[in-house]
Amino acid sequence: MCVSAAGLSAAVTACDTRGNRFGTVATAAASRGNADRPGWTLAWYDEFNDTTLDATRWAAEEGNGFWNADSSAYVSGWGNDELQCYTTSPANVRVQDGALRIIARRESVPNVSSRDSTDRCAYSSARLKTRAHDGRELFAQQYGRIEFRARLPEGQGLWPALWLLPLRDRYGTWAASGEIDVMEARGQNPQVVLGTLHYGGQWPNNVHTGMDYTLPNTGRISDWHVYGIEWSPRRIAWFVDDSLYQTQTDWYSGTDSTQKGKGTAPFDQPFYLVMNLAIGGRFLGSPDSTTTFPGEMQVDWVRAYGKRQER
Repeated sequence: MCVSAAGLSAAVTACDTRGNRFGTVATAAASRGNADRPGWTLAWYDEFNDTTLDATRWAAEEGNGFWNADSSAYVSGWGNDELQCYTTSPANVRVQDGALRIIARRESVPNVSSRDSTDRCAYSSARLKTRAHDGRELFAQQYGRIEFRARLPEGQGLWPALWLLPLRDRYGTWAASGEIDVMEARGQNPQVVLGTLHYGGQWPNNVHTGMDYTLPNTGRISDWHVYGIEWSPRRIAWFVDDSLYQTQTDWYSGTDSTQKGKGTAPFDQPFYLVMNLAIGGRFLGSPDSTTTFPGEMQVDWVRAYGKRQER
């Protein structure tokens, strides 16, 4: 990047070596994450300017699913019938040329999360999170502004996502403790992204609410865009390139939907960050003969802000 991490609070410059930054010098500040954003203080960031992924910030998932809370049942496909196995291989996740690269490939790889040594996946990819495998917090935040600058792959069955999960299951397992999807996209619909909340009771008594956003001016997900949310106790707002497109103020935790809009739970606790590129599943369907592999999601930077305290 043109600005070092140490210079984030300095004057924002307009240079960018990786293409689309919303088109004009006047909007360059937005493309830089607006590091001097009025009313906000930068609390945490990763600019991906090194040559390796920072293990103090990110942990990489492996396999095609997870074991439930008491390890009595294996949930394959990450609960969505997804087809990929996540790996830690540089073929699937690496930092290069100032950006994080998450790469999905059509290849047979072992499913290391399964207890069946013969279990394999037909695709590989990567999923990163700011929560260690033992549950330790690498980074989590309650309220504030979260931003990702990213470009996404196009193609049937490619499912990139930038999202947040609760650090602790304070109100119960998914989705009673909530999920905040800052952005997800269906690769076969490259002009549209989605922002969604998941809440209510534990699966299958959960609900979700959200909205699609069509990128303006024939924009595509394969262009660089900044995806963000602003999150406060009774309001979560979604932005693309600083344009507000959705606000939600009503949610609840539990199975009594009459409590919608009457409290702050489950979005009143620290959440950690997740970035991944999934393949197939119920949300968008499987790849087909038109899908080009490898498919790649690039992330220029991730930034988290807290509200600036007035003196």
